[in-house]
Amino acid sequence: MAIASEASRLALDDFLASVQRRAFAMARAALGNADDAMDVVQESMLQLLKSYADRDSDQWRKLFYRILNNKINDQFRRRKLLRRFGAILPSQLSASDLEAASAVESYDNVATGQGDPEQYLQRERTITTLHIQISRLPRRQREAFMLRCWEGFSTRETAQTMACSEGSVKTHYSRALKSLRSQLGESLEEIHREN
Repeated sequence: MAIASEASRLALDDFLASVQRRAFAMARAALGNADDAMDVVQESMLQLLKSYADRDSDQWRKLFYRILNNKINDQFRRRKLLRRFGAILPSQLSASDLEAASAVESYDNVATGQGDPEQYLQRERTITTLHIQISRLPRRQREAFMLRCWEGFSTRETAQTMACSEGSVKTHYSRALKSLRSQLGESLEEIHREN
């Protein structure tokens, strides 16, 4: 579908650029594989562009994350079928994968002199640990945490995106926070304040 105007196209481009990194982080934490995560994010962006570009821009955020969650669930279903028929299991998320994915960003920030390198290194380690712990959460807890904490969705928006009740969202989110707090302690509170 063609976008009605140049202004609409630019607005959609800006929106997609603004959600790309967080969507990738969410998909990578869910799927445990950077390549699969990038594929899912790209498919989600294309689906939004093809099916919902003509919608009002304030609807794009909810629509995009609903599409993203559906694509992640589709990937889980594909993996389940592959396992059932004896295909190779997908690779597991490792600390080295996470470090490699953020190497360019780390270099840019240190090279430009932004902040104290020691503090930056500690923050990067904390974020890497957080990514690993998030990837270990059960799927629904991970979804609730990512949408509520990282994306700032309300309970209602999260319930609509996850296609469940608000009570379920509250339960999943509470359990995710409890689990992450027990694993990360004060580090989680620091990250939560920054986001």
